[in-house]
Amino acid sequence: ENAYKDGAEIKDLIGLIDHLDIKTYAAIGYSRGSIVLANLLTKDNRVTKAVFGGMGIGFTDPNWYRRIQFRDVFSGRTEPNEMTREAVEFAKDLDVNFKIMGHLQDYQPETSIEELNNINVETLVICGDVDLDNGNPKELQEQLPKSRLSIVSGDHMSTPFSKEFAESIIEFLNEK
Repeated sequence: ENAYKDGAEIKDLIGLIDHLDIKTYAAIGYSRGSIVLANLLTKDNRVTKAVFGGMGIGFTDPNWYRRIQFRDVFSGRTEPNEMTREAVEFAKDLDVNFKIMGHLQDYQPETSIEELNNINVETLVICGDVDLDNGNPKELQEQLPKSRLSIVSGDHMSTPFSKEFAESIIEFLNEK
């Protein structure tokens, strides 16, 4: 459990990027990956472009109900419910280690709206047209100064596998 505390995910990412001697890079996150990305952007100025996929503004609240629900179900404190059941089944299909997922949720990085307001990286917020699972993506986009919003077809589980999603991201990353 101690391996997950004190921003370990972010420290590990920065350590890997340092080790690989990467000077600049683009970063993409989807769902929880967007939560990690937000915090990474507050700590690493080498990111030139960032993509937040499948995410709204909800994660900026440390007491966000979804964070608590997923933390509790993945750590085994509660049984799956209507909100968490699909994610739990998806994780089982991928043979995910639930103990590790519980720790990742327990120590998920936090990023405030004020910190988002200070991110000075060109950013794309992209979400499915029926995906409000993690809050309103427009509200997230409005807190990122150099950002734009792209809405593509799909829900939270189908959007990242769509051609439209991939093409939007590629177009954004290829822009000068």
